[in-house]
Amino acid sequence: MQSSELRQKYLDFFKKQGHAIIPSASLIPENDSTTLFTSSGMQPMVPYLMGEKHPLGTRICDSQKSFRVVDIEEVGDGRHGTFFEMLGNWSLGDYFKKEQLHWIYSFLVEEVGLNVNNLYATVFRGEESIKVTKDSESVDILKDIFKKYGIDAKDVNFSEKDGMQGGRIFYYPVEKNWWSRSGIPAKMPIGEIGGPDSEIFYDFGVDLKKHDNSEWKDLPCHINCDCGRFIEIGNSVFMEYKKTENGFEKLTQQNVDFGGGLERITMASQNTEDVFQTDLYLNIIKKIEELSNKKYSDDKKSFQIIADHLKAVTFIMGDNRGITPSNLGQGYIVRRLIRRAIRFGKQLGINEYLWQTKLAEIIISDYKDIYVEIQNNKDFIMDCLSAEEIKFENTIEKGLKEFSSLSSQNIISGKDAFLLYQTYGFPIEMTEELAFEKGLKIDMEEFKKESEKHQELSRTASAGTFKGGLADASEQTTKLHTSAHLMLAGLRKFLQDSVSQKGSNITSERVRFDFAWKDKLTQDQLKQVEDFVNEAILKDLPVICKEMTLDDAKEINATGVFEHKYGERVKVYFIGEGEQNISKEICGGPHVEHTGTMGKFKIIKEESSSAGVRRIKAILQ
Repeated sequence: MQSSELRQKYLDFFKKQGHAIIPSASLIPENDSTTLFTSSGMQPMVPYLMGEKHPLGTRICDSQKSFRVVDIEEVGDGRHGTFFEMLGNWSLGDYFKKEQLHWIYSFLVEEVGLNVNNLYATVFRGEESIKVTKDSESVDILKDIFKKYGIDAKDVNFSEKDGMQGGRIFYYPVEKNWWSRSGIPAKMPIGEIGGPDSEIFYDFGVDLKKHDNSEWKDLPCHINCDCGRFIEIGNSVFMEYKKTENGFEKLTQQNVDFGGGLERITMASQNTEDVFQTDLYLNIIKKIEELSNKKYSDDKKSFQIIADHLKAVTFIMGDNRGITPSNLGQGYIVRRLIRRAIRFGKQLGINEYLWQTKLAEIIISDYKDIYVEIQNNKDFIMDCLSAEEIKFENTIEKGLKEFSSLSSQNIISGKDAFLLYQTYGFPIEMTEELAFEKGLKIDMEEFKKESEKHQELSRTASAGTFKGGLADASEQTTKLHTSAHLMLAGLRKFLQDSVSQKGSNITSERVRFDFAWKDKLTQDQLKQVEDFVNEAILKDLPVICKEMTLDDAKEINATGVFEHKYGERVKVYFIGEGEQNISKEICGGPHVEHTGTMGKFKIIKEESSSAGVRRIKAILQ
């Protein structure tokens, strides 16, 4: 089955089960300080999983664009990608385990046509330390499901020690079958939600253990082994717990959070254990072959890194909150991916001028009917790629020669590593990768000191220090969030009505607000915006939330990111009523009820964030 048909079948299937289809959220998180990018379908749904009412009801499904920084180094094994689509469906206090498990297996077997004999399941073993018992309820449901397809499903415990033992359903500990954004229960912060899950695995029948040099040949065979035979294609999370000071407590509602990788389900449907051999990458791989005059089989790792990284940056830069390559935060990740792709392009012998834009053309063509924003932002993508490629091409050859001269040492000093970054534009991760290939080490402590000395923050950026959204839901953070709405309204009034938000980071101490504008703001302009916000605070204007369709929000000229389709309902926050209305913006909250509670607004800094983007930092006194 082609991926486009599979994606649509999934949405149609759950629509028949009473689910409202929502569009993919932005890759750039809003009101979420836990990550640089949207890394799962669950991320934008957290407020509703915690009990907030969703405008479209209690049954929701979508296909969510996702990006995971942590998988950058994993790309090259044929299975991992930084960019992927997550097919998701949610029950927000509606149905639970029985309906979810029956539906998802029915979809995979009867709609997609996967061979049920190749499907295996895992469930939660239980964890005494958090007083959550093993999930025998899901086991009983799964046995009924497999029985429907003529399989007598045996449940097995401790397969990681004793092997599969003819089992079909396997118990695993919290490290494998508990899901939260933070990982296992011990790592979950107070207030975080999570729960046990049931994963679905597909058996490709590739028994690598038979190879004499296999690192798994002496280990017991089980489906969570990394030998390559099995791959997880979906995960039903039973999201019903919240971590508190007193341990884990039940949420007010039982939720289902399903995530299934479109790429991996497509792999199973097209019967290939290499995701880059599916139709999702076929056109990109062909173009790389054309550009390099090499075959995919000649250097799979280089092909995969280039294909994945350029797909990722095309979507990140093509997002309506598009990010430009830079030395900070999300922009640093974009720069790192582009430059890593260029390096592996060199390894393949690609020399064509601005060759990355040729691949972006393919990616945009492949996805423009599904994600229209990348077509709408095509010029921006091409301009960013061209500028970054030209900038890096001017120094990469010199940088590689410089590295070669350093590699005669046993260890590369931090100063030399920083020189490669500052002078030749090598992200530290690229230098680490080159060093690893040569069997060398880098003095990272010295590198960090050099970075701090020069106020370069690239290393911490990739670890997620520069995060978007709200740090918490405290009263002061809520006030600053409302002030961000007022600030945008002021910028649109005194600069230009088309000024758009490019990102924000709000803590209880300050608001950091990025917006599209090329020029440095004058002191007069900053004072106009500051006075506008303070005047709105003095008027003690009401803040009112109204639910409406996206078309209605457009009709009243509400600000926001209009990348949606499917007629979604949204929340629009109005500041001031009638003739006193000064802001109407699509947002998920939270906000104050009256502006008079906010205090005095003060802009403390205005600076460049990246090309064409300015940044304001402000406080409430």
